[in-house]
Amino acid sequence: MDDKLLSQEEIDALLKAGAEDNHQYLDDLEIDALGEIGNIAMGSAATALSMLLGQEVKITTPTVTVTTEKELKEKYPYPYVLLEVSYVQGLEGTNLLVVQEKDALLISELMMGGGGMPDTTVQLDEMRLSAVGEAMNQMMGSSATAISTVFNKKIGISPPNIHYTSLADTDFTAVSKSEHLVQISFAMNIGTLADSQIMQILPLDFAKEMVKTLIGSMATTSGSPEDSGQSQEMVSAASAPPMPSVPSLNEKQFAAAPNQPSEQAATPISANKVVKPVAFAPLAAEQPSSPGTNLDLLLDIPLEVTVELGRTQRLIKDVLELGIGSVIELDKLAGEPVDVVVNGKLVARGEVVVIDENFGVRITDIITPVERVRQLQ
Repeated sequence: MDDKLLSQEEIDALLKAGAEDNHQYLDDLEIDALGEIGNIAMGSAATALSMLLGQEVKITTPTVTVTTEKELKEKYPYPYVLLEVSYVQGLEGTNLLVVQEKDALLISELMMGGGGMPDTTVQLDEMRLSAVGEAMNQMMGSSATAISTVFNKKIGISPPNIHYTSLADTDFTAVSKSEHLVQISFAMNIGTLADSQIMQILPLDFAKEMVKTLIGSMATTSGSPEDSGQSQEMVSAASAPPMPSVPSLNEKQFAAAPNQPSEQAATPISANKVVKPVAFAPLAAEQPSSPGTNLDLLLDIPLEVTVELGRTQRLIKDVLELGIGSVIELDKLAGEPVDVVVNGKLVARGEVVVIDENFGVRITDIITPVERVRQLQ
């Protein structure tokens, strides 16, 4: 064999060995099911990330492989951002969402109001890591909701933990007690700014449990074939026209027996009578279904919008001494933007304007998710 080049036969042999290694632990049905689950979950996560970043995000093309902790550490020694999520309701297991460092920097830059990839001198500091954690948290929450729909039951996750490390330094024993892990890799595109990969890592037994749950939910939803056939026969019988009544042998005997009047003799049956099922008029006219979402139901709820010029703290003695003409100095400078608060939550900032002798506010800045995270810390 040449030291530099592999022949086509050798390449085919290597690929066949990898495929056989996958099928040793997962069959074709399980691989396809895991790919479909990941596709649905990451599709929902991509939608959530798109709304946060203001960029079109696509997460597609899942590739399912069975690997080991040793292989992951050797293959991915570079720094990554890992989000550890535990399923606590509906499913029991742990899932790792892994994002490359350069993609994490891009996500943090977009969430902080930037226009693209930061320069090479920017590092993933605590503030940027918090922004990435918020984005990944929203992604996993959205994916859990999508999985709940697929599995036809509620799926709950615990508050996730974020880590900034390399896979070579990651302790996978907290994720899985087994040697083998399932790696699901996806192609990720963020607008025209990034063409990269994102991956999920989960224990092999947890992956098999997800497939088993999916198959069980599909069987429950589809129902029993016998019941479906019986229902179809009942519908056909009900919709068929009535057949003319032919008296049987027992009916003739009852009709000929003395002192035994029957209802059939008292009420003659007409062969031309058409029997139809009772039809009731609807109690109320049906409302046309709206193509919109349930969000439309909330649009008429009133919200209290307050503009806050500033704040200050004073002693009780100073408050008691206030009188007509007293001046209270606030913590805002002249010309500094004022806060726009909706139901007690800061949502924007703006400048005071006058409209037809009334005060108003011109919005100049919308609070970003990063600033909301900073307020929670």
